[in-house]
Amino acid sequence: MLRRRARFREPKPRILIVCEGTVTEPGYSNDLRNRERSLVELVIEAGGTPKTLVERAALLKKASERRARKDANERYEHVWCVFDVDEHPYLAEAQQQARDNKIDVAISNPCFELWALLHFQDQRAWIDRSNVQRLCRQHMPGYVKRLPCDVLHPRVDDARRRAIELHPGDNPSTTVHRLVECIVNR
Repeated sequence: MLRRRARFREPKPRILIVCEGTVTEPGYSNDLRNRERSLVELVIEAGGTPKTLVERAALLKKASERRARKDANERYEHVWCVFDVDEHPYLAEAQQQARDNKIDVAISNPCFELWALLHFQDQRAWIDRSNVQRLCRQHMPGYVKRLPCDVLHPRVDDARRRAIELHPGDNPSTTVHRLVECIVNR
């Protein structure tokens, strides 16, 4: 008796992003994936402090690994936490916990919008959140919380270069370019 083979679907690369913001970071990540026509599936969780984000990411990663024993499509190829430096307590502990759990981090100092600002200008001097946002509004009239990927996309190479030139952890700095590369290069 002939049997039908079970349907097989090549696993689609899945990326889990657990981010502090509930609008800017998720919106930008989804818009980037769509604009690039990336084949990755993004799973985005939002809201919390760096420590709680890393704890949630670690739990979600472990749960996906358990489910992947039965279905390889459930495994996350990459797990990211995206957060700002701000005045968060336990920032160093969150970073160490991320390393211990093999979770990538995209950290911006002072805020995620610095990544957007770097699309338009160099920023090497210390800057606070409100000035980053003010400068973003100058470059992107009408900007409130949703970053216009169509305006940013043509300048992404400039932003990446500028971000790499900054020293991670200092103000200003961002490692969002690493997350962007992860989404785009899949």
